[in-house]
Amino acid sequence: MAATAQVQGAQVPQGEKTPPQPVDQAKLKAEREAAKAAKAQMTPEEKSAAKKAKRKQKQQEEAQVEKVGNIPSGPQKAEALKKNVDATKGDPKALPDAKAKQEALKETTKKAGPGQ
Repeated sequence: MAATAQVQGAQVPQGEKTPPQPVDQAKLKAEREAAKAAKAQMTPEEKSAAKKAKRKQKQQEEAQVEKVGNIPSGPQKAEALKKNVDATKGDPKALPDAKAKQEALKETTKKAGPGQ
C-alpha cells in the first residue's frame, strides 16, 4: 500500500495539479522528417534567404527583450502586476490644483511637528 502511494506521488511533482499531457512522438518525428526533406530541396538562395529571415526574427526578439524585458504571461504576469501594485500603494497621489497642493503641504508640516 505504501509503495503505491510513493509511485503515485512520483508521477505528479508537488505543486502541480495535473500531470503533463502525453506527447505524440511519432507525429513530432514525422514533422521533423518533413522539415528536413523540405530544407534539403531548397536552393542555396532559398537557404540563405531563410537564414537571413530567421536571424532578423531572432534579433527583433532580442531587441524586444532588451527594451521591455521578458514579458511575463499567466501566473507570472499576475504576480508581477500584484508586486507592482503593492510597491506603488504608498506613493503619493497626484493633486488636481495648486490649492490642494498647498493644503497637503500644510498637513504634512503639521504632522512633522516643530523643528523638522
